[in-house]
Amino acid sequence: MPRTLDLLTDRVDLSPAELPAARIDALYVHVPFCFHKCHYCDFYSITRQTPERMDRFVDLLLTEADLWSAQRPRPSTIFFGGGTPSLLPLKAMRRLLTGLHDRLDLSAVDEWTIEVNPATADGDYLRMLRDAGVNRLSFGAQSFDLAELKTLERHHEPADVERSISLAREAGFERLNLDLIYAIPGQTMASWQRSLEAALALGVSHLSCYGLTYEPNTVIAVRKRLGRLTAIEDDVELQMLHVTRKRLAEAGFEAYEISNYAQTGQACRHNLAYWTGKNYIGLGPSAASHVDGHRFKNRQHLGDWESAVPGGSLPVVEHEILSADERIEERLMLELRLGRGVRWADYLADLRDKFATPLSHLKGLGLIAVDSDGFRLTEQGIDVADGVAAEFFAR
Repeated sequence: MPRTLDLLTDRVDLSPAELPAARIDALYVHVPFCFHKCHYCDFYSITRQTPERMDRFVDLLLTEADLWSAQRPRPSTIFFGGGTPSLLPLKAMRRLLTGLHDRLDLSAVDEWTIEVNPATADGDYLRMLRDAGVNRLSFGAQSFDLAELKTLERHHEPADVERSISLAREAGFERLNLDLIYAIPGQTMASWQRSLEAALALGVSHLSCYGLTYEPNTVIAVRKRLGRLTAIEDDVELQMLHVTRKRLAEAGFEAYEISNYAQTGQACRHNLAYWTGKNYIGLGPSAASHVDGHRFKNRQHLGDWESAVPGGSLPVVEHEILSADERIEERLMLELRLGRGVRWADYLADLRDKFATPLSHLKGLGLIAVDSDGFRLTEQGIDVADGVAAEFFAR
């Protein structure tokens, strides 16, 4: 059974030794430090931290990694997200990378991604990352329009993205991603298409294109609620999605997930581990983990996480054990977003029998295509993907 939460602290005493012995496919490290909190961002991050606290943060990350070392996790992919991981000082980041190598078996890692802010990318820093084994970088471009960047409260200019890509290639990186956002207030179809073309002109092999979401309690959601900005109409946002899929397909990018596009062989294998129900562990405040149906999350706030790590247990605040049906449903919901869709052979249960009614109904509506391999969203179904997924879980 899941551990009972302490009603005062919400702390869960959980050790990796209490979890099933399972292959760990992916490792995520959350670095919460940011130069500035962007108005749309819902990820845990904090600003204005001292180098001393960042050094202590590295110490504690390595202490948390030590908790897992007896289980010898052997991930295939690693992803550093945030926050802005590249805001860690060079020496601190080098010490973190070296320390992870010392504590965990990283011999099977074939993809190691770190998010980098285009405004602060530095050649020496990127060369250090490449020398340490990092082989993929993700840059938060978001837009190539100055006014749109201002709306998002991004503190870089379009020229910084081109400069960062150039520095990354000089450092030896070949696998590069750009994040882009559409449906930004004030954005037009023409300005979105210009951003797409600017990204394509940089020759990267992967693009993540997200429609802007107004997460509760973010600054941009508050501004919208107060009438200080106007959201893009839903039908215009859908048109932007359609234009994106068409243009990137013409440019040789496969839409392997609704928001992610890659040239052949360049899909993000780390994210695919999440989307296909594999096991992963997370280090750092707010990082989530999943090990054979055990799902848990670290304490979110940095101070709480800092206090919990030295205690000898994982710094967990939430721990639940998913039933077999819950695991199937969660995985199906995620795989439905993939271009390949859901494959019958990947499930022990017979999905054709288990979900006969929604499969028949959705196929009849033209929202999914069903064949001998499995089922997937049609172009029409992609427009209402969340609603399609909900059909499978209606009780």
